[in-house]
Order: sequence, then C-alpha cells, then structure tokens
Amino acid sequence: MALTPSAPSPNFARGIFLMLSAITVFTFMQAFIKAAAVPAGQAMFFRSVMALPIILIWLVSHEGIRAGIATKSVRNHAVRGIVGSCAMGLGFAGLSYLPLPDVTAIRFVTPIVMVVLAALILGERFRLFRIGAVLLGFVGVVIIIAPRLSFGLGTTEALGVALTLGSACLAALAQVFVKGMAGQESTTAIVFWFSTTATVLSLLTIPFGWVWPDPWAWMFLIGAGVVGGLGQILLTASYRFAEAGVLAPFTYVSMLWSVLIGWVWFSEVPTVQTLVGSAFVITAGIIIVLRERALGQDATARRKVKAKGLQ
Repeated sequence: MALTPSAPSPNFARGIFLMLSAITVFTFMQAFIKAAAVPAGQAMFFRSVMALPIILIWLVSHEGIRAGIATKSVRNHAVRGIVGSCAMGLGFAGLSYLPLPDVTAIRFVTPIVMVVLAALILGERFRLFRIGAVLLGFVGVVIIIAPRLSFGLGTTEALGVALTLGSACLAALAQVFVKGMAGQESTTAIVFWFSTTATVLSLLTIPFGWVWPDPWAWMFLIGAGVVGGLGQILLTASYRFAEAGVLAPFTYVSMLWSVLIGWVWFSEVPTVQTLVGSAFVITAGIIIVLRERALGQDATARRKVKAKGLQ
C-alpha cells in the first residue's frame, strides 16, 4: 500500500528509480521469508512488527504520528486488516511449496481479480476492454499452474498453487476495500493500522506450531521486516514524483528479480510455462493499467471543460 501524497512533484525518472528500488527490496523480502522456513504466521509477525518502527519514523518525520494514524472508521480498518493479513499469511505459506518465480507470477493475478471484484462490490462498470484483459490474464494463470496440477490435486505443489491463488484473490479484495475507503481515510492510517492488525492476528497462530529460529532464520526474519518497511518508504516516495499509472508497469520487474534470486539462491529454474504464462498475465495487467489511466485522463478533461462552462 502506497502512502500517496496529495501534491506530487513530477519527476518521472526519480519516481521510476524509487519504484524499481521498492520492488527490488520487496522481492528480497519474499526470498528472506522463504529462506527462513518458519510457519507462515510466525513469518507474518516478524514482517509486520519489524516494519512498524520504520513506519512510525516515517510518520514522525512527515505529518506526525497523531495525524498520520487518525481514523474515522475502526471497522473499515479491521475488515481490511483481517483480509490483508490472511492474504499475507497465505502468500508466505505458498512460498514453502512453490519456487519463488511461480509464486511471483501467480501473484500478478491480483490487479486482474481486483477489476472483477471492483465491478461486483463497488459497482464499477465492467467494460469490454476490461473483460478482454481479464480473460487474457486468466489464460496466463492457467498456463502457469497447469503443470503444478498435472499430478493431481493432492500434491504439495497443488497446495502451493491454492495457497498462492487464495493470497492473490484476498489481496485483490483488500485493495478493493482500500479503494472504497479512499477519501475517508488517509493512506498513512491504512498502512499503519494494517501492520498493527497483522501483528496482532499473527500472534493467534502461536498454538499452531511456531518454532525457535536458528541464527540464520533470525537474521532472515528480522531482515524481512526491515526491508519490508524500507520498501514501503521507497514505494511511498516514488508516488511523490510520478503518477500511479506511470509507475505500475514497472512493478513487473519483480519477475526478473524472482527468476534471478530463485536461480542463484534456491537453485530454482523457471519453467517455460511459467515464463509464457507470466508474459500473458503481465500483458493483461499493463493493458488494464494503461486503459484505466486513459479513462482517468478523459474524466479529468471532461471535468475541466464542464468547470469552464460554468464560469
């Protein structure tokens, strides 16, 4: 979730650089969680609690803690936090069963599912252009997951697919809730209360088998939280210099990092199906982003013309 400022200063090169930096550290965060090899709830706790100090420092240095975490609806934050926390937990669990590139590729379905959910929940128009992009994205997902399901639904790889797809769908639902909260809640409050909610909820998983990490796992877990918080700041800063529509396509660089890290660190070589399917999903995502950006620009132009007509 980006802490989008109200008055960005255009500087596309700097915004793109910050976005690429954020995506890089987020991919390393995923790798740290995978390398730590601890239960998903335990990983979620470290990811959330270690990021909180960094978020608080960010708030202190900008608008202040009290103003940054002020909220109008505790209920909305609770619902968003629960859904987002489940998405995080399922995503971390999926890392235990699938190669890093596959998890990254399947997670690309999030913005595509979000289009469908926004139409169902928020009543947004489901235009023909969106339908085509959504279908293209789902074709890509089928190409990615089909080899993982070829040996039956009871395999560990099938479980990994189910967990990761569930994570992607819940992440999309969480983003729809955030979209519905736009204009009522500040993005700083949404980020802070989500991290707090995830920290609390993760503690409920202690009875299900937390383990005492070895020294390397401690380092990876702490590192995941720290770089996750750092990634949040870099992501936030990127939106100060460029619009979301400009930056969104660059988020797909995470696939390149996932392939490289998976190969070097975990000896995971992506399959042809993963790469081809990823190309379909990424293309669908970029189509949706560019189309939404064009529609937004058209709407802004119409409002300006209408405003001039009223003067």
